[in-house]
Amino acid sequence: MTIFYPPYCAITSGLFITMFPAFWVYTRVTGNYHTDLKERLGLIPLEKVERISGHPRIWMHAVSLGEVKVAAAVISALKPMVPGASFIVSTMTEHGRKMALDTFGEEVPIIYAPFDLIFSVRMALSFLRPDVVVFLETEIWPSWVFEAHRMGIKTALVNGRISVRSIKRYLRLRPFFREVLKNFDLFSMILKEDASRIRAMGANPRKITINGNAKYDLLGVSADSDAEIKMRTILNLEPSDKVLIAGSTREGEEKIILGAYQEILKKFPEMLLIIAPRHIERAQSIGALVKKQGLRYQMRTDLENQQNKRTAGIVIFNTFGELFNLYSVATIVFCGASMVPLGGQNPFEPAIWGKQVFYGSSMEDFLDAKVLLEDVGAGTLVKGPHDFAKKAIWFLENPQELKRSGERGRQAVLENQGAAKKHARMIALLLEDKNIEIKCRKV
Repeated sequence: MTIFYPPYCAITSGLFITMFPAFWVYTRVTGNYHTDLKERLGLIPLEKVERISGHPRIWMHAVSLGEVKVAAAVISALKPMVPGASFIVSTMTEHGRKMALDTFGEEVPIIYAPFDLIFSVRMALSFLRPDVVVFLETEIWPSWVFEAHRMGIKTALVNGRISVRSIKRYLRLRPFFREVLKNFDLFSMILKEDASRIRAMGANPRKITINGNAKYDLLGVSADSDAEIKMRTILNLEPSDKVLIAGSTREGEEKIILGAYQEILKKFPEMLLIIAPRHIERAQSIGALVKKQGLRYQMRTDLENQQNKRTAGIVIFNTFGELFNLYSVATIVFCGASMVPLGGQNPFEPAIWGKQVFYGSSMEDFLDAKVLLEDVGAGTLVKGPHDFAKKAIWFLENPQELKRSGERGRQAVLENQGAAKKHARMIALLLEDKNIEIKCRKV
């Protein structure tokens, strides 16, 4: 038992108990957490526990949308490797839960992850009795990890990613995280840089291996031509129409996008702009910004039926779960969270549709994808509205090169799939052999 864990438990439990009355009132007033509070406290419904059949039991924690896709790819790869295994998937967010339910249906029990409190995680682990808990990407929850280890449950960080932005915060608390990481049995990381960072945090180098990014493995089969047809119908688009899509934008980026768009309009006055903010509750404020610029817009929800045709030059998507398919109709795509210091978004999602991808200088969370696309000329760094407009106009005036570079990007994505199988193999080995260290190469 580490000297840091008891104080951590005391602090987190004390804060929760102190704040719970106010939190309980909040759940009743807002409806948030109202229906799932019991699950988050570790009280897993009996009907979900009873649906778990087969052994070994593999619990995969996928915090939100992107991690759910990784979980789907890894589970698909694991099934033939570990015949008879049963799976449980947990999420943190409502959107992640919905994605998981849509992805797995009745095949896999979907639960909300327990709060990282000693009593919550003990309760959840006791109900589910997994043989291994797989945390995806950057999910490092101290109580969950400590308690799983104490109960003899193996733990793995899979598709592991430690960003440039987060490593500094981790290193400030290195003594604590070193003790947390001692309880992991496996670190199956995305890149060499991720492996180096988690080693700097205190992970045992003999437990670290590098296996690529499983987030890209399902993209090829997800890019469905029927989705493009449906999206063109919704947006009233002809195949020749030029469309600029700004996906997963964050506050401050829309102003830059609108500045670039107004310059592009001077050369291509029929260009359609679609803004899909990362947080759809910002749609109204974005609409006000568009209106302030003297431009017309429609909300995606205004186009719900054939009677309401798109007539404006700007559409703001205020719906959830449509961005990936939306990329299918783009001429040029901008990946948000990159003009502000937030690490970017996955540029492979538009690239798999054969689209030229633009982004700002903050792509720390997707450096591997950025480098790969730039190597084949399918990724374009832009440094402001004028630079964005200038480069976009060049591609629009050279449609053959725009098409060729987009096709190169798509091919690059397809050629770099297979990481899910590598990660799955490490989990399978962990289940077979307690001495996983001999299977991992030093980094």
